[in-house]
Amino acid sequence: MKFIRSTSVLFLLLNFAACQQNQDHEHDDAATSPNQSLYEEVMGIHDDVMPKMNDLYKAKTRLQTRLAAPGVGDAERQEVTLAIARIDSASEGMMVWMRQFDPIPDSVGEDKARAYLQEELVKVKKVREDILEALKMAE
Repeated sequence: MKFIRSTSVLFLLLNFAACQQNQDHEHDDAATSPNQSLYEEVMGIHDDVMPKMNDLYKAKTRLQTRLAAPGVGDAERQEVTLAIARIDSASEGMMVWMRQFDPIPDSVGEDKARAYLQEELVKVKKVREDILEALKMAE
């Protein structure tokens, strides 16, 4: 169990570090972009919610401990299991979004780049909403 927990924490830290590196590189490209403010809005939402990934991990660990405790009734077991599933889904949503996020440079087409960023803004807002709902449910 400790190995799995340590591995999970290491995975989260490595993802966060890679995300920061990628963001720094992409920010350099976006610095001269007419779509810079839209890019910054997308990344701002990501930056606000990314630290909550650790909160998700902690909440899941707490819930798993609670689930393993003796005397847990069926109703509580079902509620805790649902909260864990919501956490897993929210966490996976962030990971998928980060893997797929690949801004289009304005040099390819300013309108195309703007449309892409607008789509990503909707997606990252959904990721944020899912994470916040999962944390609320875990309480």
